[in-house]
Amino acid sequence: MKTSIGTLLALSAIFCSLTGCQSRSPEPASTNKLAVISGHLPYNPLAWKAITTSTTPHEGTMSTLYGNDTAVAHARAGADGPYPQGSVLAVVTWKQRDDPHWFGATIPSHPQSVEFLTISSTPEAPPVYERYQGSPLARIENIDAQTVQKRVVSILSERAAVMP
Repeated sequence: MKTSIGTLLALSAIFCSLTGCQSRSPEPASTNKLAVISGHLPYNPLAWKAITTSTTPHEGTMSTLYGNDTAVAHARAGADGPYPQGSVLAVVTWKQRDDPHWFGATIPSHPQSVEFLTISSTPEAPPVYERYQGSPLARIENIDAQTVQKRVVSILSERAAVMP
């Protein structure tokens, strides 16, 4: 009886050590190739830091506000005044799609637009607004002044997300 229990324990230990040593690393996350930004843009906003994000459920879109180092430092400081000279902000808007890896989650799909807002180095000059749309993204010309003003006010009113 002692031999069979000892043999059983030894076989169990060998089985557990062999099956416990198998590599079961999770499948690496694949790059979301649908969300890639293509076109001739003055900057690559995806190389910048994110300031905040938002979704517009009725349009099925998600946006991220990015900024260059000057803009991010200002936004994260919680300053209420205007962005400093040399700040550049970019709003990237994507169509949303269901995440194939997480039930109920959404991720970016095709980019819808990229908007840039450049704070001039001249204090009296208004910010320069540019919008890129299409596939590949191309600059939109002749945007009416009222639309530009609304977008400038909207972009400048965004506050940095609180990050731990």
